[in-house]
Amino acid sequence: MIEQLIRQVREAKESAQQRDALICLRREIKKEEERKAFCAAVGDDRAFLIALLDSEDPKVRKNAALILGETGTQEAFPVLLEKYLGEETLFIRADYLKAMAHLDCAPGLDALRESMEKLDETEPKEDTRKHLMEERTAMRRLLSAYETPGKHVFSGYDRVSEVILVTNRQQPEATRRQVKTGTVVPMALGLRVKDPDIRELMQIRTWSEMLFPIPGARALKGSAREVARGILAMKTAEYLEQLHAPGGSFYFRLEIKGPMDPAGRADFVKRLCACLEEESRGRLRNAAGSYEVEIRLLLRKDGSFLPMLKLFTLKDERFAYRKESTAASMSPVNAALAAQLALPYLKEGAQILDPFCGSGTLLIERNHALRADPIYGVDIFGEAVEKARKNAEADGCRIWFINRDFFEFTHEYLFDEIITELPRLSGEEEGASMETLCRRFFEKADTHLRTGGVMVICCSCRQLLGRIASESSVWEVREQYELSEKSGACVMVITKTKIKNC
Repeated sequence: MIEQLIRQVREAKESAQQRDALICLRREIKKEEERKAFCAAVGDDRAFLIALLDSEDPKVRKNAALILGETGTQEAFPVLLEKYLGEETLFIRADYLKAMAHLDCAPGLDALRESMEKLDETEPKEDTRKHLMEERTAMRRLLSAYETPGKHVFSGYDRVSEVILVTNRQQPEATRRQVKTGTVVPMALGLRVKDPDIRELMQIRTWSEMLFPIPGARALKGSAREVARGILAMKTAEYLEQLHAPGGSFYFRLEIKGPMDPAGRADFVKRLCACLEEESRGRLRNAAGSYEVEIRLLLRKDGSFLPMLKLFTLKDERFAYRKESTAASMSPVNAALAAQLALPYLKEGAQILDPFCGSGTLLIERNHALRADPIYGVDIFGEAVEKARKNAEADGCRIWFINRDFFEFTHEYLFDEIITELPRLSGEEEGASMETLCRRFFEKADTHLRTGGVMVICCSCRQLLGRIASESSVWEVREQYELSEKSGACVMVITKTKIKNC
């Protein structure tokens, strides 16, 4: 098949025949095996394709260029660059760039960058806008492979008027009471902090995201181009430049938060990113992989978008220790929140045990909330214990991890605290098995916790735990903090009031 198509391309007398054969050939070489067959068949003889770049038929030039690029024909690069720079047919200019993107473009970077500058300076007309946008997008993608995104450094600590801390919706107060500087206003996402101390906020471990409202931001509606123009009219690029050093384009990704048809969302995001690049004249550049900024659009009930920024130039190192995790690992923010909620019941220097420690996150966050010593973590899964050891070492936290079934664990002295996330059972294990687990847990915990000691339990079965605790005079439920109404996740604080059977 491949050899037949190559022969048709070589022997075609009319451009229409060449065009049809090239289109079929290009479709075939998208398959890896067929591409290998093409390279084997033609060897180093690609001159017949290079010659087609002089064809009078623009579609012949287009497909010949793409085949040369997609088959890695490096010797064609100088000709492709020359033809691109001289190409007057707008709809195929982007295809030359797509072809060259497969090759080493280093020898022609100066010419390509100069062409990019001219593209950014060109005011598109309505009848040429589509092709010009495609060319700009193709050029930026090509050049991005030779640039280093992430060159900006956040320097606007004293130039931010407000930020939004995204917190647990049920427990924003746990974060609010840690904010000492600025004015805090509750909102649906969490907390709006006016006149913030960014360095102080970066030490608080219970928020999940920090968003930067664009000064003067307003809700936007309309087409992708109208929304792009609205975002730029708020001086978004200027605000980013104000908060960073040095200058240059900002690489961004775009995210829409809110219910939206997936197909419609993907198409709108694609068009909006292209419009932002075009309308900003390259000050904002879309980069799906290596971005510095996320432009977050919050979809409102009336269909409008409220734009905000999330900055990846502001390094969040709160959970840098988290080198390893398992599928069941607790998120660091939730672990920090659990420790913060239970803080009034915790004691500095306490002796602590986590019977189901997993990768160690909850113990590490408990130690960040209030220093403890000694700290023990037990888990039946050896892989989780190994990961926990690595995380604790990265945090500089001394924890004794033991690979053992908690129900077979023994220890010579009693603990001041037990803090844990109960294992989650599913399918046939639910129901009666969960109750069995909880009853065994209480029985076993009683043998390890001193009288007056505290248990901090993260779970989704608070009614069951509350019922079991109430059946005994040993335990008293002191607090129940809901984390998710939907899943029932909560943090329970239970104290041991006396020795069993006394």
